[in-house]
Amino acid sequence: MTQATVDGTASIKQAFAQFPSGVAAFSAMVGFVPEVLVASSFTVGVSLEPPLVMFAVQNSSTTWPKLRRAPRLGVSVLAAGQEAVCLQLSSRKAERFAGVATSTSDGGAVTIDGAVLSLECEIVSETPAGDHAIVVLEVKSTEINHDAQPLIYHGASFRRLTEAA
Repeated sequence: MTQATVDGTASIKQAFAQFPSGVAAFSAMVGFVPEVLVASSFTVGVSLEPPLVMFAVQNSSTTWPKLRRAPRLGVSVLAAGQEAVCLQLSSRKAERFAGVATSTSDGGAVTIDGAVLSLECEIVSETPAGDHAIVVLEVKSTEINHDAQPLIYHGASFRRLTEAA
């Protein structure tokens, strides 16, 4: 085990990378254009009544100011096998949705087909938190893909779950 003081963003990023997480895409139609941001800071079960989830978004995000205007957000917890989709959606290229199968709700929430979990949500609050903002969402509907396993991000790499012992 290595113990060290936090001496900058590189050391804290390395420390935080030791915690495995899922990867979620947050997306919606904004002015007839699909917008998306990808985060590994998604947390479910913030509250059961009402059903709340949350994530953290960097203050420097250029996509979040667009997405926060959407009446509904789609949250897609990406599945194992969607590594390339994740990289494409998180890229800076203009056509991030090119070739990606999606579904759009009547409320404008966009979800990624094949995700292990898809949620349609409304924004409840946004709270400043250092160089990020914490966004709380109320879940309005869910869709579970029982045939998929979640994509895991750990140690700056994509991972897959293995069967329990």
